[in-house]
Amino acid sequence: MHDLRWIRENPEEFDRGLVRRGLAPRAAEVLALDKDWRASQTAAEEAQALANTLSRAVGAAMRGARDEMEVVPQIQGLVDNANEAKSRQAANAAKAGELRTQIDDLLASLPNLPAPEVPDGPDETANQELRRHGSAPRFNFAPLPHEAIGEKLGLMDFPRAARLSGSRFVVLKGQLARLERAIGQFMLDLHTQEFGYTEIAPPLLVRDEVAFGTGQLPKQAEDMFRTTDGLWLIPTAEVPLTNLVAGEILDESTLPLRFTAWTPCFRSEAGAAGKDTRGMIRVHQFNKVELVSITRPEDSAAEHERMTGCAEEVLKRLGLAYRVMLLATGDMGFAARKTYDIEVWLPGQDTYREISSCSNCGPFQAQRMKTRCRPAGGKGTRPVHTLNGSALAVGRTMIAILENFQSHGGTVAIPEALQPYMGGQKIIGDHG
Repeated sequence: MHDLRWIRENPEEFDRGLVRRGLAPRAAEVLALDKDWRASQTAAEEAQALANTLSRAVGAAMRGARDEMEVVPQIQGLVDNANEAKSRQAANAAKAGELRTQIDDLLASLPNLPAPEVPDGPDETANQELRRHGSAPRFNFAPLPHEAIGEKLGLMDFPRAARLSGSRFVVLKGQLARLERAIGQFMLDLHTQEFGYTEIAPPLLVRDEVAFGTGQLPKQAEDMFRTTDGLWLIPTAEVPLTNLVAGEILDESTLPLRFTAWTPCFRSEAGAAGKDTRGMIRVHQFNKVELVSITRPEDSAAEHERMTGCAEEVLKRLGLAYRVMLLATGDMGFAARKTYDIEVWLPGQDTYREISSCSNCGPFQAQRMKTRCRPAGGKGTRPVHTLNGSALAVGRTMIAILENFQSHGGTVAIPEALQPYMGGQKIIGDHG
């Protein structure tokens, strides 16, 4: 959510940010509504003050009257004026309420403004590559895509998943089911034991206000699944993790707060018709390890770099080649002001594909959640900054392992970092 006071003071900068996002300027519209809202509020307050004054005058007249016959002619005019003032107050208060709702609805529909260093561009073609790590493996055979590897092993079943749930689902069996579990456990241990994140087991169903707080509602409702009683299946653990502090005033001495969770995620993939229809790249249900940080405003930029480094470390320890991209204005998520995507090399597709997205949202989500911080021993409060990142998408990590460590004979080598989580097993496909 955008700060209305900041828009009043910086209308041109607000419009520039929207234009960079590919949207039309809206400051004039917001400020016109704001002017009417404040005028209605002032009129309501003035009418209320007049009504209070007249009511006190009525009371004084009644107390000073010698009999009822004397009261009526003295106070009738005061009573009429007080009633008229109360009517004006109610009308102006109702108008102010309607205008404030219009302002809030408009601001809630607008995405976060991009940071100055974010490249301008309509889509991923304008993203900037920042760095690469590792080398793509070389094969003396044509590498297979992950779905072909999994199906040949008999451990990845799409037809049965379709019979159970429809398209964009998968059933994993045996060693691949265990590998998925091993990947998630490895990531959680790394982030909690070495990087200081607190593990959380959050609810997978959330209320409207929770999805609103992180920016999924109202703009992204079509990409989520809703239950019959009005709760939403989480599209990412970012939603409940960030909202753990919703509505709170935090002591700055307790910041940063760092949370991690390994959860299923559910996405309708609205608008993804025809994209990645084969395999596990784009499915309705997948597992992901998420990182969330709550920081002081002046610390969020450094925290963004740190979080991205934590996600990169997973790939380094698994021996997977990747690159880091700075997303352009047209490719960022709704709530982000700056985003790094980490893309892992997939030999089966002969390209890099996103495996993590780490975003600094600044105060945008905090203002929607009404979360603030107070300086230790100081006065006043200010919005916290929130950050989130995948570290990593578990299914896509398994895809990368299958494709990068496949052999011509159809087996797959297990990265050394995962072998303790696989009971010492080094190869998938040798047995079981």
